[in-house]
Amino acid sequence: MFNKDTFFLILLVFIPVSIAAHFLEWGETMVFITAALGIVPLASYMGTATEEIAVVTGPSIGGLLNATFGNATELILAFIALKAGLVGVVKATITGSIVSNLLLVMGFSMLLGGLKFKEQKFQPTVARLNASSMNLAVVALLLPTAVDYTSAGIEEQTLQNLSVAVAIILILVYILTLLFSMKTHAYLCDVGDADLNSEEEEQKVNLPFWIFILLAVTLAVAVESELLVDSLEVATANLGLSALFTGVILLPIIGNAAEHATAVTVAMKDKMDLSVSVAVGSSMQIALFVAPVLVIAGWIIGQPMDLNFNPFELVAVSVAVLVANSISSDGESNWLEGSLLLATYAVLAIAFFFHPVVEGMI
Repeated sequence: MFNKDTFFLILLVFIPVSIAAHFLEWGETMVFITAALGIVPLASYMGTATEEIAVVTGPSIGGLLNATFGNATELILAFIALKAGLVGVVKATITGSIVSNLLLVMGFSMLLGGLKFKEQKFQPTVARLNASSMNLAVVALLLPTAVDYTSAGIEEQTLQNLSVAVAIILILVYILTLLFSMKTHAYLCDVGDADLNSEEEEQKVNLPFWIFILLAVTLAVAVESELLVDSLEVATANLGLSALFTGVILLPIIGNAAEHATAVTVAMKDKMDLSVSVAVGSSMQIALFVAPVLVIAGWIIGQPMDLNFNPFELVAVSVAVLVANSISSDGESNWLEGSLLLATYAVLAIAFFFHPVVEGMI
């Protein structure tokens, strides 16, 4: 039977194809497309390896592993782009990941789950807490841009110093959310299967094997990301796509494809708590962990990475957070709400497609 696992297995063929395309000079467009397709299954296997290791290590360390590697693919891809000096693309990927998780992933989950089960419920308390965290993230992303627009002749170094200070606060907030969800209020956030840590499961897991898989997949993601970033400029020009559209729409879908599939699959099994947790949790992780880490990394390696975003990107994030929070606040979902989220994403995607090329993105 053809299923998600079979699909990801087939996509693995694009890893050697992308490497061959690079060394045999088949063209930057071919390298870009095949590398992008190769990253999709790697993200899935990274998630599987992390989950298997979490079974053995227990809920506390396992939760930390899941939190750390949840968006590792996007982090690796963004860091390689940052090293290459594509700061604008990195910023676009950050905002795009937040938008796609809140609108595209949650939208498909609510639509397909709602068509099968009519109405689905999830914990409203957790939804409201997540909404508060995302509101903080929006404020943190808005302020450096606001400072830039309301200050005449502010220096780039000043903006970067401000961004590093904000990044440290966001990472502290992220640590507090982990403490809340895994320790003090774990009963509120427990949306997985309760029997995952049984002795029988532990005996079945080959820990050295899955650690090796995790390391191998991480290395492969780094290689494919390098190929993708190196071919990005020429390939997007050949395909008629702007760097802004590629960063906000295409790259987040590539990095999050496996996570997207998981959220939709569990929603269709009437596990909406878990589906919403995957979608909103990934957005929170991007805003509170991945973005701050990239700011600090840029500061360390000498790349001018800050939180001064394109205003239109901030509009998109604000719209996504506002619509997602209003729809999820009651703890119930249906197919129409899913359709509204998808329609909002479609409108934003079209707007980014027609948005003029942003100077300095590449």
